Amino acid sequence: MARIAVGGFQHETNTFASTNATFADFEMHDAWPGLTRGPETVDAVAGLNLGLEGFIQAAKADGHDLVPLLWASAEPSSYVTEDAFERIAGMMVEDLARKGPFEAVFLDLHGAMVVEHLQDGEGEILERVRRAVGHGVPAVNTLDLHANITERMVALSSAMSIYRTYPHVDMGIAGERCYRLLTRLLAGETLHKGFARSPFLVPLTAQWTDARPNRGFYDLVMSQELDGIAGSDLALAFPPADIRECGPAAVAYDPDPERAREAARRIAEAFVAAEGEFENVLLSPDDAVRRAMAEPRGPVVLADAQDNPGAGGTSDTTGLLEALVRNRAQRAALALLWDPEVAREAHARGAGAAFDAPLGGKSGRPGQAPFRGRFRVERLGDGAFDCTGEMYRGARTDLGPMAVLRVADADCDVRVVVSSRRFQNLDQACFRHIGIEPTEQHILAVKSTVHFRADYDPIASRTLVVEAPGEHPCRLEGLDYRNLREGVRLGPMGPEHRRG
Repeated sequence: MARIAVGGFQHETNTFASTNATFADFEMHDAWPGLTRGPETVDAVAGLNLGLEGFIQAAKADGHDLVPLLWASAEPSSYVTEDAFERIAGMMVEDLARKGPFEAVFLDLHGAMVVEHLQDGEGEILERVRRAVGHGVPAVNTLDLHANITERMVALSSAMSIYRTYPHVDMGIAGERCYRLLTRLLAGETLHKGFARSPFLVPLTAQWTDARPNRGFYDLVMSQELDGIAGSDLALAFPPADIRECGPAAVAYDPDPERAREAARRIAEAFVAAEGEFENVLLSPDDAVRRAMAEPRGPVVLADAQDNPGAGGTSDTTGLLEALVRNRAQRAALALLWDPEVAREAHARGAGAAFDAPLGGKSGRPGQAPFRGRFRVERLGDGAFDCTGEMYRGARTDLGPMAVLRVADADCDVRVVVSSRRFQNLDQACFRHIGIEPTEQHILAVKSTVHFRADYDPIASRTLVVEAPGEHPCRLEGLDYRNLREGVRLGPMGPEHRRG
């Protein structure tokens, strides 16, 4: 049996956002564990839908000797600070050198990490791993579906497995698939690589994998594996990352080099052929609220896609909240709005109290302002609850003091769930744990782009995507890319990027 080093270091970087990820952000537990090093890493990720846990369980079943390095992740934001990256990567490499030798390495990476001093965070991690263990040791990794795969990553990784669902309900499964590739490498097989890149970007709002054309790409990937290819995958990429190699890409692995190249090429060709089929329907906040109110039954889910903290948004913009109040929405609930100051004040005043406050809009983004109103404290919570949806089931959150505030002195019925930490509303427990039953609301406003669909689509009478202000832009043609390679189309059928 092999001695395998295992670990994970993840961040999804929105370079157009305003707040960087510090070392303290990686130390913080939200729904995923905070920075954990050494043997405790295995217990920290146990039972979670993570690539690291999927790999661990598959490798343990075959009796391999696993040596945990560390787990570190932070909520998506702008750049990872140089300090945070160097400290965490330094821990990983130190443990590789100190605990070795190893016969293999597995890492649970994201694929869209950008550091203050590095465009390609994962490429740098893999290079440092190679320096520590050598190029003769198999080093495999998982990647997020939103990875921006670079040539350096492909060259330095022996094999990669990528999530195939958005919402990411298969993160653990990707880890298991990565283990299966590693077993072939440990058995002495050579897996040649295929790599092909798309000439256009796709906004996250058009990446939902249950919709066409995306479903067809992953059907093709799975059919290739049924036909005997060792592995093939497609990353749809994370477009708000201003790096040279941003964009969708396909990878494939096989003992036959031509077969690997052909598999990646076929996926890329299918992707390009479907360019005109992508849909990115975004509604104004007022239009979305009026359509929701006109629906005969609920709940109607309004996705505040551009203020998604899971894509680097601040989770504190108030454009959709203002539209709910302005249009006199009834039986409406919004979550999660990040405002630790107001959460603290609500706790200090207590349930039943009414007070005036500027809610949200405090992140300092130009053009953003708080929603100023009077609120009644309906319920208080400590931010600790168990997620119950398919994607995060088994994860226990720690979001700090929370409150349900009802907008008072207005001709509407709108409640807001306020949190002390940013967290994407991808699970009905965000409402339910603090006394709001999602199925009893007519309108559910969720600060999420697509991940909410795994848990909310089964109860939704209709889902509408809203273009309210936020730091996760869903129209790419207006972004000021400085580093992106020239000629890439900014969205399906979009204009070509030209450096100014």
